[in-house]
Amino acid sequence: MSLDAPLRVAIIYYSATGTIFKLAKTAATAAEKTGAEVRLRKVRELAPDEAIASNQGWADHAEATQHVVEATLDDLEWADVILMGAPTRYGMPAAQLKQFIDTTGPLWGQGLLVNKVMSSFTASATPHGGQESTILALNNTFYHWGAIIVPPGYADPIQFQMGNPYGTSHVSANGEIPPDEIALTAMEFQTRRTIEIGEALKRGRADAAAEG
Repeated sequence: MSLDAPLRVAIIYYSATGTIFKLAKTAATAAEKTGAEVRLRKVRELAPDEAIASNQGWADHAEATQHVVEATLDDLEWADVILMGAPTRYGMPAAQLKQFIDTTGPLWGQGLLVNKVMSSFTASATPHGGQESTILALNNTFYHWGAIIVPPGYADPIQFQMGNPYGTSHVSANGEIPPDEIALTAMEFQTRRTIEIGEALKRGRADAAAEG
C-alpha cells in the first residue's frame, strides 16, 4: 500500500431537486482541496419521466446534472473513503440510493468493502423530518460491509451550529431552501474529518505491512 498515491474519495449521492447535490459538490470540492483523487457520482434515477416532469424543480435539476456520471460498483471498490448522501423518505434513504446499495452484494461477498471509511449526509423537507434516522439507516449498511463509520460529532465549532452529530443535514422545504453557509461549512468539515481518518488508516496499514 503506497502512501505516495493520493487518497481515493467517492462522493455518491441521490438528489431530486438539488439540495443533496449541492452538499455533495461541496464535499467533492473539500476533498479535492486535501489533494485526494475524487469521484462525484450520482445514482440512477428510478422515478418515471411523468413524475419528474410534474415537479419543475425536479425536472430542472435532472436536466442540469445530466453531465454527472452515474455510480457503479467500481467506484465503491476503487475508493478508500466514501461519503453517501440522500434525502430522507419517511425517515429512510431515498429508494434510488437504496437500490444502488442493494446491488453491492458481489463486493460484500468478496470482502471488498471491508475497512472502507464511510460517512453520510441527508436533507428533509421539514424540521425533524427523519434526518437522523436516515443517516442511521445508511450506517446500518456500513456495519454489514465492515466499514469504518466516521461521524462529525461535535469535533469542530461548526457542529454546535449545525446541531447534528450524526452527519450534515438540512431542511429544504421541498427544495425551496438551498443549503446555507452553516450546512455547507459543516459538510466541508465532515469531509475533511472523514478523509483525515482515511489517511490515518492508510498510514497505519502501510506501516503494519512494512513491519510485518
